Amino acid sequence: MAQTSYVSNNKKIADLYFKNKEYYAAAEYYKRALQISRDTIGFVVPYAFENKMKEESPKLADYQYCVFQLATSLRLYKDFRAAEAWYALARNFSEPRYALSPFYYAECLRSNQKFSEAIPAFNAFLDKYKIADSYKDKAKIEVASCNFALYEMRYPRLYKFSKLFNQINEQGSNYTPLQRNNNFYFTSSRPVVISKGGKDEVLEDKQTKSKVVKKESPYINAIYEAAGDPQAPATTVKRIGAVETGKEFAAPAFHPNGKTMYLTSWTAKGSRKIYEVNISQGNGATWSAPKELGAEVNINGFNSMQPFITKDGKYLVFSSDRPGGLGKYDLWYCILRADGSLGQAINMGNTINTKEDEEAPYYNPATKKLLYSSAGRVGIGGLDFYESEGDFGSWTEPRNLGYPFNSSKDDAYFTPLNDADTEGYISSDRESVCCLEIFHVKKEFITVQGTILDCLTDRPLNGAVVTLSDSSQELRMTVGRDGKYNFKINSNRALKITAEKSDYLKKMISYNYEELAKADTLVNPRLCLRPFAINVPIVLKDVLYDFNSAELTPGSEKQLDVLYTLLTDNPTMEIELSAHTDNVGSKNYNLNLSDKRAHSCATYLIMKGIASERLKSKGYGFSKPVAPNQFPNGKDNFLGRQQNRRTEFKITKI
Repeated sequence: MAQTSYVSNNKKIADLYFKNKEYYAAAEYYKRALQISRDTIGFVVPYAFENKMKEESPKLADYQYCVFQLATSLRLYKDFRAAEAWYALARNFSEPRYALSPFYYAECLRSNQKFSEAIPAFNAFLDKYKIADSYKDKAKIEVASCNFALYEMRYPRLYKFSKLFNQINEQGSNYTPLQRNNNFYFTSSRPVVISKGGKDEVLEDKQTKSKVVKKESPYINAIYEAAGDPQAPATTVKRIGAVETGKEFAAPAFHPNGKTMYLTSWTAKGSRKIYEVNISQGNGATWSAPKELGAEVNINGFNSMQPFITKDGKYLVFSSDRPGGLGKYDLWYCILRADGSLGQAINMGNTINTKEDEEAPYYNPATKKLLYSSAGRVGIGGLDFYESEGDFGSWTEPRNLGYPFNSSKDDAYFTPLNDADTEGYISSDRESVCCLEIFHVKKEFITVQGTILDCLTDRPLNGAVVTLSDSSQELRMTVGRDGKYNFKINSNRALKITAEKSDYLKKMISYNYEELAKADTLVNPRLCLRPFAINVPIVLKDVLYDFNSAELTPGSEKQLDVLYTLLTDNPTMEIELSAHTDNVGSKNYNLNLSDKRAHSCATYLIMKGIASERLKSKGYGFSKPVAPNQFPNGKDNFLGRQQNRRTEFKITKI
């Protein structure tokens, strides 16, 4: 039987660390194999390294392998800045085993917020990559995501972010924040001292019969508690629960009864599973030993993690790669019965889940909104936050919460500080090379308010519906007897307000980014709607023509612009434009002139973009006077003839 032996070759040591997912250590040894100094800042590719590889052709295969593995180790360690430089070399390697290097190179560019460079890099990968697998679909989503990110960063949402600068964000990853009463709970992989009886941990590769000593492995996931304000500089942190050799704990979730906590636990070689802990109150809370949940949640050989209990105690929601899902990790839920027992897990469906990972669920029963993270949709990068409305029976299409709530890296684990979810904490590695950190986040708002009136009576218009919309959302309300509307929006990008009511013409007003960026409150005290009836003529005042001419004057065009606005505000409306004359001149002359004038009005509107099918024009000459052209004694009625020389429109369809 072959004996397992310790290895001294840097490449083999790196491979063994890599196989055991010790990516930081693997990167260090791949650097040594490439004869790169350990203290090279940020793993910058040394000058003329690529030429050196070409010159030493006998070692070319080893060089290319180590370059690719170093890039991959850095990427998996989430040091995307350093990984980008090494993938820039590996993307030119011709061996099929490195065919994904251009994809990972583009992914690193996107993670480093180089969106404009990432788009052509992903397109270059799509042109070159000939294998029919999921990476082509991923690359297409990435291109869309980069374009989305460029737009989002140009018009950011209104949030205030602050990283916690105290003991909460110390070494390792710090994530799954949870505020409960006066205590703040979170998971951290900071160093934990575990006695091993003087023995070092050994990593072994059974295939190659080689092993290395894992001399440093202090980063153990455990649950921590901070009393009081987690934003205070002097916050004191303590670990809760027992530390067990080889076991890691994360993601606490409390039942609203205060007697039960759920968490995720795993070992280095085992699956993630969800456990239940009973809480006993006395001189300080005591915790029972974690008890594994049943097959409703945990299935041997698969992972279940990140439990969340809804505030009403009705549902347990979690993330799992168990059979029956759409892809990698999906969101699932179980009905949580009054006696604490669980119903069978139900997949949350393809409206919520994708082929990629869905994680970290949070659901507010009051607002019926689900907030979670996904890596499988158009977003800014990594795991992004999405929001969907529903009741566990059906869900609306998830909406990306945009920049800066999301970043080009991973963003997950929202916990609220109020019932409206306008303030809370998240975890993100946006400011870190490798690890999640905890941020306080607070929504900021612009208030949009005003009153809807009847244009003729100047009175509030009870029952009018007001809709506010921008590129990412649509809000709607029905005004009361005072006609007042009031919206709070979390965005200062261009928005549109639409007011409508039966038997009234719809009206829209718009605000651009420059106007919104200067305001915290937009007030429009008078937004009036005009009543209408089908086939009832409405006079267009001051639409005038020169004598014996059908040409519109500049002043007339301004009046027709008002009609143009009505047509654009009411996109299904069809009208007839009519022109009328006084009785000076012959009947045929006036009929022909009025027809040309009505046609001129229609032509002007068509040239501005109104579809010709929505417009009819007709001249009536002096056949439909609205006032006498002469007085009874036969004298000229100048004012009457002036009223008869008019242009009208009537709505034929709405």
